[in-house]
Amino acid sequence: MVSFRELARRLVADGVVPRITHQRVSTIARTDPAFPPVVLIGRSKAVDYRLARPYFASRKSRQGQRTDLKPPSPE
Repeated sequence: MVSFRELARRLVADGVVPRITHQRVSTIARTDPAFPPVVLIGRSKAVDYRLARPYFASRKSRQGQRTDLKPPSPE
């Protein structure tokens, strides 16, 4: 189990992602239902690195994607 801060540090050190902050990890954990289970340890949130690493390795990054420039999808 690692904290979100340590998770962000390890993901960058292991070359899984070029860069990420613990705040971004927290946002992803709150908004993505596929995120690995989060455990509360004291006041810190932690996740199993063995589950989080493959999650981030397979996750498609959309950094800086401008949704306002995309044409509306036909329905």
